[in-house]
Amino acid sequence: MEHELTTLPNGLRLITHHMPSTRSVAIGCWVDTGSRDEIEIEAGASHFLEHLLFKGADTWPARRISDTFDGIGAQHNAFTSREYTCYWTRMRDADIETGVEILAEMLIRPEFRQGEIDSERNVVLEEINMNEDDPTDVAHEQFVTAMWDGHPLAPPVLGTKASIASMSRETIHGYWSRRYSPHSVVVSVAGNFPDHLTELITEHFGGWQGDPVSREEITPLSVGRVHVVRRDTEQAHLIVGSPSINRSDERRFALSLLDHIVGGGMSSRLFQEIRETRGLAYAVHSFRLPFSDAGASATYVGTTPSQTDEVLKIVREQTAMVVESGVTAEELARAKGHVKGSLAISLEDANSRMNLIGRTEIVGQQHRTVDEIVEAISIVTHEDIIAVAKAAYGGPHVIGAVGPFDSADLEEYIA
Repeated sequence: MEHELTTLPNGLRLITHHMPSTRSVAIGCWVDTGSRDEIEIEAGASHFLEHLLFKGADTWPARRISDTFDGIGAQHNAFTSREYTCYWTRMRDADIETGVEILAEMLIRPEFRQGEIDSERNVVLEEINMNEDDPTDVAHEQFVTAMWDGHPLAPPVLGTKASIASMSRETIHGYWSRRYSPHSVVVSVAGNFPDHLTELITEHFGGWQGDPVSREEITPLSVGRVHVVRRDTEQAHLIVGSPSINRSDERRFALSLLDHIVGGGMSSRLFQEIRETRGLAYAVHSFRLPFSDAGASATYVGTTPSQTDEVLKIVREQTAMVVESGVTAEELARAKGHVKGSLAISLEDANSRMNLIGRTEIVGQQHRTVDEIVEAISIVTHEDIIAVAKAAYGGPHVIGAVGPFDSADLEEYIA
């Protein structure tokens, strides 16, 4: 992706991609902090803070923010992950100054009013309740906890009911003071922005001061585990996977192809075998969890509890087959075509391009043009697929699940 990168004197980075043929612009403020950066009393603070910053500053209270965005037809939201937080807006190009001002006020001068903390605390607790009612979300959390038990990646992004209920204003303010700094922020902008964008960002963000932010990276020691939440559900929700490569590993291009072949689409091996041939599930897909110091490759299946053993056996057999003998030439060619096509389609709008350049910069990866990414995909060989399959599916195996059974009932499938 072609881009321009400017670092302000205070350390804040501005990365841009110009799209003069559009009439919109997308702005994202990426903060290099997430749930892995919290200490025990701050569990869930990254996500709680994401909510609270929309409550605004002295001159931009919450109602004024929502009224202003609504009045110009802008979209705005935020999301929190284990390693970063992003606040974004997308609007008509003529309204960019309004968007920049609001985002800057939110990040730099939050009020943290006690009444708003208490009301938003209830909102976050309801969000936790909603996730706990969704067995798919619970299974994913069980898988992550089993995969990285004892590592900073393991705790849930939302925190716990206990940690959110007891979190004080001092704790929230302290976390913001420690982790939010111009040195930890990337502002990414894509779309039709004016020539004076750098001056505009400097005007609103240039006076922000703060110290550099660091993160300790620890390679986790994964062991085979099964974590099950026992519930009398109509479906068993199963996630089985292994430690895999981290997000900077050059084998990630081969892994993206392998992931599609194994369980990434309707032509994938697991979809065809589990759903189309045997009719054992409606939902089946594979996915990757790449982080700075760890990674995981996994498969999700939702199936009738009585079919759990059969489904887990198929997943283990199919991944073992790839490790042993790789994939066919036809599968590899089809996966390359899919990844290239999906890449092109995904970058058709300003918001997706803002996300790409912002995420790439905040995690410290190399920026590549679309042609460079396509070339990296094109040169993946059959031998590369086998090598990354051994790294992604070799074990130790981990299962996270929700259903009417216990952990001991699934332990044979991590052997």
